[in-house]
This record gives sequence, structure tokens and C-alpha cells, in this order.
Amino acid sequence: MGERMRRILLVLAIVVVGTAGAVTAATAAGRGPDGGGGGPLAILGPKAAVSYTPAADATGANPATAAKASVDEGTFDEVGLVDGAGKAVKGELAADKKSWTTTAPLDYATSYRWKGTATGTDGKQVPLAGGFATLKPAKEVRGTLNIGDGRTVGIAAPIQIQFNSHVSDRAAAEKALSITTSAPTEGAWGWLPDENGGSRVHWRPKEYWKSGTEVTVKANLFGVDYGNGAYGASNVSSTFTIGRAQVVKADVNSFQMVVMRDGQQIASYPASYGLGTDPNRNTRSGVHVVSEKFTDKRMVSEQYGYDVVEKWAVRISNNGEFIHANPASSGAQGSSNVTHGCVNLSIDNAKAYYDTAIYGDPVEVTGTPVQLSAKDGDIWDWTLNWNQWKALSAL
Repeated sequence: MGERMRRILLVLAIVVVGTAGAVTAATAAGRGPDGGGGGPLAILGPKAAVSYTPAADATGANPATAAKASVDEGTFDEVGLVDGAGKAVKGELAADKKSWTTTAPLDYATSYRWKGTATGTDGKQVPLAGGFATLKPAKEVRGTLNIGDGRTVGIAAPIQIQFNSHVSDRAAAEKALSITTSAPTEGAWGWLPDENGGSRVHWRPKEYWKSGTEVTVKANLFGVDYGNGAYGASNVSSTFTIGRAQVVKADVNSFQMVVMRDGQQIASYPASYGLGTDPNRNTRSGVHVVSEKFTDKRMVSEQYGYDVVEKWAVRISNNGEFIHANPASSGAQGSSNVTHGCVNLSIDNAKAYYDTAIYGDPVEVTGTPVQLSAKDGDIWDWTLNWNQWKALSAL
């Protein structure tokens, strides 16, 4: 009887264990122990893991680089970045709530901290913590564009960026510059010698611009390391249009100044150019570019002893060359060259030309032995052939 009893007890134990296993399986499959509807068993996952860019407690971060918080094994409940004064930085949460990225530039020499929480798949909240600090430049260098939004300019107009200090790493600065055009246009950046207190870089097309071209220039200079502790102060951009193709043909030996527009002659004015017997007074041969206009312009020369105000003055070079009215040379206009280098017209003709001229119009002077060069002012871009110009690029 003892052996028989042991066998009975063993069978009962197996039945009980099997029944318990069936109940456990039923419960895991979504049924209650009584066979009714019940919820699934909760399976707890890992804790949320938050990572940061820049890294937590980083110093010297570049403010031009977006800050980002990301979460693994969870999602953000709320997330944000604030500066030392508690001011929130603009940012965007991804649709899956797993990352948040700044959408506005940060500031130099500023501390930031993260705020918010993330919930992991374990159902528990994790607070965002820590922060970072951005770099403090030894000097912030600003770049300024010469052509503003919405302007219409001539077909020889160079795009100029003037910096208010020296740029040592020109390649880094040039990589931040871009040009887009509505019509295919080959062109290049060229670095000219420092002027007006800092470095300068120009972009010119290989040939004159095509009329009607829409041009957008972007200089994403904020945060660019110029070397020696200097960094870009801000981004600048502009969108403008190339206007009608107006070209002045100025053959000094013809004693005329011819104005061409879109391939057709629209005017020919009797003119007097620089005195040929004095190289210092020769009007320089080469492609000049209209840069400024004045209804009245004071002109002074200690060397030649004059101090006068002339009407309808259009600057074509920074060496003192203008197209302007000059009643004093009216007897020579159309017959001889007597000026100090400018192109002299009558008052009526100078006014007529003045009214048509815009920034960037080319003035092609020919017939003199002295060539326009870098010594003659700020816009000598067209005095170089294409290969010479491309050699001025830092890239």
C-alpha cells in the first residue's frame, strides 16, 4: 500500500503542475484565469536614455551648430533649451518625439541648459539634465554685401563682400559663400588686397551677366573660424536682378561717348577725355564699372590746382574718373581731349546719360596707352582675364 500511495501522489502532483502551466499560458494569451477577457501581462522595458549634442557639459561649442537632444528606449514628454537668463531657444520636436533640434542660431559666449522629461519603455520618467557653453571669440568679424535685396544692377556688377577686419583663413570663409542664378552663369570668387579696414572678396561672372538673371547670394558666415581667434559675426544674403544690357563705348580718339543698350545704339555724345600728352591725365583704358552717381560732386586736385563742383557726375573708377558735365571744356567736346582723366559732356548730355546709368554698368574705355589696373581703385575685376581672376580664389 505504501508504494501504491506514492504513485497516486506523484500523478496528482503532475496534474496540478500541468494545470497551473495552462492557467499561466492562458493569462499570458490575454484571458483571465476563469477564461474571460483580461489585459495582457505588462512586460517592463528599459529606462529612457537621453543623449545630447553638444555633449553634456561641453565648453567652447560653436553656436552655428544646431543643438540636439535624442532619446533611446522612450519618447520626450517635453523638451527645451534655455540660456542663463531662462530665455527659451526656438526648436522643433520630431514627429516620433524621439529628438528635438534647435531651429535658431545660438549666441557666442553663452551657457545653455536642458529642460524637460522623457518617458522610457519602462513607464518611468527621466529628467533632462546638464547643458553646455558656446565659445567666446577673440574678435567677431562682420561681412557686408554691396548689393541689397530687390535691386536691379548692370551686367558688369561684381558681388562684393567687405569684411571689417582681416580674414586669415580665406578658404574657410569662401566655403561659406554660395551663388545661385536663374540662368546658367559661370563665375568665381576672387580675394582682392585688404581695403577699407579689412579683407574683401568679389564674385564676377566669366562674361557679362545675362539680362534678366535672378541672382541669390548667401554668405553663411556666422560661426566660421577665420583664424587667430576671429569668427564670423552674422550671416548675410541678398536676391537681386540683372537689368538691361547697357554698355558705354568710350573710344578716346573718336571724341564721342556712345551708349549701347541691348545691342542697339541709343545715344552718341560729343566728349572730351583725358589729355593724351600727360600719362597722369590719360583716361585709363579698360572695363570700368559704374559705382555711384551724384547730382553735384565736388572735385578737388591739389596737384592740378582745382576745386570745383560739377553736375551729373557718374563715378566709373575709384581713382577719380567720372562721366560728368563740364561747361569749361565745352569747346573741346567732340574735337579734342583736354580733361584731367574724366569724360566731359555738356550739361544736357551729362544729365541724359546720368538718368540711364545704374550700378554695375560697364564703361569700356579704349585708345589710351595707360591701362586700368589695381592701382586705380576698388573695382578692377574686369582688368584680369578669366584664368587670372580664378587664381584669386582661396579654393
